[in-house]
Amino acid sequence: MNRFAPVAALASLGLLATPAFARDAEIEEPVRAGPPATVFDGDFLSVGVGVGYNASYSGSDDYNVNVLPIIQASVWGIDINPRPAGIAIDFIPDPDEGVGFSAGPMVRLRSDRVDAEDVNDDIVAAYGELDRAVELGGSVGVKFPKVLHPYDSLSVNVDAAWDVAGAHGGMYWSPSVTYFSPLSRATAASLSLSTTFIDDDFADYYYSVPTTNTLLPDEDVLPGFQAEGGMQSYGVNLLLAHDLSGDVTDGGLSLVGIGGWSKLVNDAADTPFTSIRGNNDQYFIALGVGYTF
Repeated sequence: MNRFAPVAALASLGLLATPAFARDAEIEEPVRAGPPATVFDGDFLSVGVGVGYNASYSGSDDYNVNVLPIIQASVWGIDINPRPAGIAIDFIPDPDEGVGFSAGPMVRLRSDRVDAEDVNDDIVAAYGELDRAVELGGSVGVKFPKVLHPYDSLSVNVDAAWDVAGAHGGMYWSPSVTYFSPLSRATAASLSLSTTFIDDDFADYYYSVPTTNTLLPDEDVLPGFQAEGGMQSYGVNLLLAHDLSGDVTDGGLSLVGIGGWSKLVNDAADTPFTSIRGNNDQYFIALGVGYTF
């Protein structure tokens, strides 16, 4: 479903799904024989790299800088779209006109608190490193083009995945709504609203706190807490992208910037890892560059 490849790639790294731009940005004219009107209408490959600034763990008020690889492609009508530390595959080709749908499998890695050196909080780090989760599931969505003008779109998407590596052993599902509009032939903007729900196993693994900790002095031991599932967070992301050639439809080099905010709620906010040692307001900033062939 996503066609502005460098934008969609970095957007997904910021927990946002970006709808098609290249196809929406075409000037409407009679269908012509010959090569595709844009680089995104046929097979394409986008690669690049981004730098992200995000919380050191879910609920932290300390932040780390991370390098984020970017890859997105379309081969024989099958789209490969990025997810945070993962990918989603869309087996449903986009129509030339009208409502479009997406559906397919997805996989992602979750590396929250897997390395104590990255936690940036000695007390939270003393509660031990967690295992890396491998989450396998699916993604489905629908896109409505030409909502306010001929080149914008509104997309609704749902991701759901289960840990298959024996880390948290639970699942999450995350619906999102994204409005996308080009600002010019070279520049585009996207606004996304999303929320995430988790089950009891997920919540227990990341947010429960044991009543004792022999590695800490008594005065530093956090209160015991038993976390349960439910809504984990809600948030908003704003994306701006600029094609350096001045025309996004011809591929080439693009610059992308993302600013995001999310708020942890319920037990994800009430856990001492967040309420005492961190903050339930979480921010994300990313800058990146990508090249589309």
